[in-house]
Amino acid sequence: MKVLVVGSGGREHALVWKLAQSPRITRLICAPGNAGIARHAQTVNIKPDDTNGIVEFATKEKMDLVVVGPEDPLCLGLVDALTARSIRAFGPTKAGARIEGDKAFAKELMQTRSIPTADARMFTKFRDAKTYIATRDTGVVVKAAGLAKGKGVIVCDDPADAIIALERIMVKREFGPAGDTVVVEEKLVGSEVSVLAFVDRQNIYVLENTQDHKPIGEGDTGPNTGGMGAYSPTPEPDDKVLHQIEAEVLVPIVDALHKEDMTYRGLLYAGIMLTAGGPKVLEFNCRFGDPETQPLMMRLRSDLLDAIEAVIDDKLDQITLDWDPRPALCVVVSSAGYPGEYAGGKPITGLDQAETIPDTVVFHAGTRQLGDQVVTAGGRVLGVTALGDTLSHARQRCHEAIARIHFDGAYHRKDIGYRAINRKPK
Repeated sequence: MKVLVVGSGGREHALVWKLAQSPRITRLICAPGNAGIARHAQTVNIKPDDTNGIVEFATKEKMDLVVVGPEDPLCLGLVDALTARSIRAFGPTKAGARIEGDKAFAKELMQTRSIPTADARMFTKFRDAKTYIATRDTGVVVKAAGLAKGKGVIVCDDPADAIIALERIMVKREFGPAGDTVVVEEKLVGSEVSVLAFVDRQNIYVLENTQDHKPIGEGDTGPNTGGMGAYSPTPEPDDKVLHQIEAEVLVPIVDALHKEDMTYRGLLYAGIMLTAGGPKVLEFNCRFGDPETQPLMMRLRSDLLDAIEAVIDDKLDQITLDWDPRPALCVVVSSAGYPGEYAGGKPITGLDQAETIPDTVVFHAGTRQLGDQVVTAGGRVLGVTALGDTLSHARQRCHEAIARIHFDGAYHRKDIGYRAINRKPK
């Protein structure tokens, strides 16, 4: 089977790495890929948002399957365009991808279906949003409703900070057209977890639970990023709460999409806050999370290709995924300045030495090949991921590997997984 993966980040490297282990794949290509992905697959220089370019390439090369990684091409309708050419594709249609591409739409859908989520208001005018925030006396979260590469969510402890955040989004236009509409919602308090599930027309298959760390700083402080690390499994939610999330969140949102004539097939990601009042939805994503995918693929023992095809063929009820019981943890190594401005082109050394640590893989997130040298090409550069006998052991292996990797300005958090590692047994 000939498979094309679309994307260039750490998530796509993890997917390519896992798909490369499938005995049924005879040719594996990634568009555009990165320096790490090139070790496992052929790479072609086609941008993920070049819908016509990807469709024409997939048609010419007679690809049997296209796996779409990032949200942008999904929201642009890449799956629709591929399907129109009779090319099998993994991911939701453009209509289904609105669940991520339009936070206002997602919030309205949740409110209509009584899905537990933060109280919120949607605004298209700065003045109206500012007036509303000024009436608040507690912290709020200000979100750009469109796609902002994981950076359009600003958590504010004080309403005055929220007005500054609003100015950044709607006046200074830091996130471009993603900020045409904003969602202002109550700040939820609790532990955040990521619940990922395969979805076909009739079935929902929940994957192992994960947790990521979005803030740049130690102790989950500072501005949000696309994710500075993740681990799986997590100590919470327990099975009871997980069943509650499936029944009160996943089932009704998928049913709502289907009733809106948006039949959803692909991966559905629910960001959940476990509050004192029960689990509540922070956001939905229409694709695998990044960096949650990295520890998940490390733990997945089953053939990923089988699961992807089960989704496309509406046969999720016929598969059972096998997971390594050991925990996995991913630590992101980023460029200096991220999530703000940063410089690229920094030579990276020590990559091969890092992977001599047992059960450790260095997933590339923002790299490119420059002659014989791998250099930085993004804010999040690497996702060093390891399995361990315990979560602490997995993190230790990550840090040992990172100590062997060098590039100018490299930064990583040293406390990924701290809540679970420091958790006192009940």
